[in-house]
Amino acid sequence: MIDSLLLNAISWAREAGAVHLRYFRGNQLEIKSKFNDSDIVTAADKAAEKLIIDHIRSTYPHHSILSEESGVENHDSEYRWVIDPLDGTTNFSQGLPQFCVSIGIEHNGVTEIGVVYAAYLNELFHVIRGRGAYMNGEPVKVSGKTRLDQCVVATGFPVDKDRNPDNNVDNLTRVLPHVRGMRRLGSAAIDLCYVGAGFLDGYWELNLHQWDVSAGLLFVEEAGGSYTHFRTDRNVSVLAGTPSIHDQLLPMLSTEAATK
Repeated sequence: MIDSLLLNAISWAREAGAVHLRYFRGNQLEIKSKFNDSDIVTAADKAAEKLIIDHIRSTYPHHSILSEESGVENHDSEYRWVIDPLDGTTNFSQGLPQFCVSIGIEHNGVTEIGVVYAAYLNELFHVIRGRGAYMNGEPVKVSGKTRLDQCVVATGFPVDKDRNPDNNVDNLTRVLPHVRGMRRLGSAAIDLCYVGAGFLDGYWELNLHQWDVSAGLLFVEEAGGSYTHFRTDRNVSVLAGTPSIHDQLLPMLSTEAATK
């Protein structure tokens, strides 16, 4: 069952990636705002989501689904698919290549399979719990760095950054002087997979959602990394990294809301 689920998830992620590429840098994006102008959806998000959900409904009609644009579809099932049909929509809408589809598959509430596919970059990440993490079919591991001053780390900022002072700037200010470099790639799923592959040494972000991290957190874990939910009051707020760097970054991050 697990192996067939993985193969289908990979196949459908590749199909969704092909949808992304048909729209990318085109003039039919139909960009619309959701929460605010920092939180947008495009025709590609919706088309990729429909493709994946149609496949799931046809192949696994009793499986539950949680997807970014369509929300929750509950069935009496041990399995749930957690889907971000286009993670990095802002990048995508600007013509920047850091975007992907992310698919996590839970069994009895635990993520067992993850697939992240960045079509433009031709990077396919997949993971099964207990079997390691893979990029384009090759096993990968976290970087293993232990010195923070030699590390490149990534972060992101919540969509309500314009009206909420709890916007991660305080954490950025504390961490930035201590690292070799700071990056803001704009896709949580890619950030997490890059930690697992050793391209980034650490990553944190607050106010994410389960579809952003379902596949990526399992990827980090199976690649030998560590992660912590460092906030409980801002949706999904996670820190991930190679174990030593994770442990050095954690005390630098605020565990409660910043105020003016």
